[in-house]
Amino acid sequence: MKESGRILVRVAKAEDSALLLELIRELARYEKLEHECIATVEQVRESLFGNKPRAEALLAFEDDAPAGYAIYFYSYSTWLAKPGLYLEDLFVKPELRGKGIGKRIFLELLRVADANGCGRFEWSVLDWNQPAIDFYQRMGAKAQGEWIRYRLEEEQISRLARKGEIG
Repeated sequence: MKESGRILVRVAKAEDSALLLELIRELARYEKLEHECIATVEQVRESLFGNKPRAEALLAFEDDAPAGYAIYFYSYSTWLAKPGLYLEDLFVKPELRGKGIGKRIFLELLRVADANGCGRFEWSVLDWNQPAIDFYQRMGAKAQGEWIRYRLEEEQISRLARKGEIG
């Protein structure tokens, strides 16, 4: 499909916090993880636009209607001695897919990474999300199969930190 309508991608602002959370919840529903989405508008506002922002966000609109978003933050590569850009979320409303909105968001992220001298641009994708995998592979992105991703949840972090020892 080709683009239809006017697509705008812009940097999100503090007053967009409620809209961002609405879109985040839509992504959680799509990924069948809505029960894990416990963020509040206040938390989104503070973590993205407060005194010490932890990430940045882009919003996409088609004909002035919200269409999608991206949230990203900077990592660091010791081997390259350069920052990296890590894409936490990229979401386009299902009914608006195929119109080039995701491509426009991704292009803006590439511009951000390039402008900030990033040596890498990385993200994760659920193994069942074939449309996203196909999109990334068409760009030439390569899965990093030799790396295994690990996670500690908030409760584990607190328990281990209070315990003062690991293992």
